[in-house]
Amino acid sequence: MHGEMGRVTTPIRAENWLDTELRAIGARKEEPRRLETDALVDTGAVKLYLRASLIQQLGLRPIGQITSRTMSARSEVRRVFSLVSLEILGRTGRFDVVELPDSLPNVVGQIPLEDLDWVVDCRNQRLIPNPEHKHGELTDEF
Repeated sequence: MHGEMGRVTTPIRAENWLDTELRAIGARKEEPRRLETDALVDTGAVKLYLRASLIQQLGLRPIGQITSRTMSARSEVRRVFSLVSLEILGRTGRFDVVELPDSLPNVVGQIPLEDLDWVVDCRNQRLIPNPEHKHGELTDEF
């Protein structure tokens, strides 16, 4: 993980969740499609956003669309794709994926960060375990 001029990026690993499920029930013999890459950490973003070429590489299926508000206050309709198992620094969760053009960086937004219990250490430009949870990853259940 590294930061550059206030930017925090992190290595991520994404795996096609349907492939994993099909293999678990014996309906797929091949290993799940997976990839490792870097992503920008953006607490102003909400979801997990991956470049179109990576979505294609993972073999994800379109499942819907959302309207996103961009930094320039424009609205753009983006396609949403099926689940991936996302691993960030040893912690894993399942998330749907919002498609970005290949000209933009992959982005990890607030929902994956909260679910995996990571927070941004702005001073050192890195992700750290949530300091409020001294004994490791913790989820809130209400």
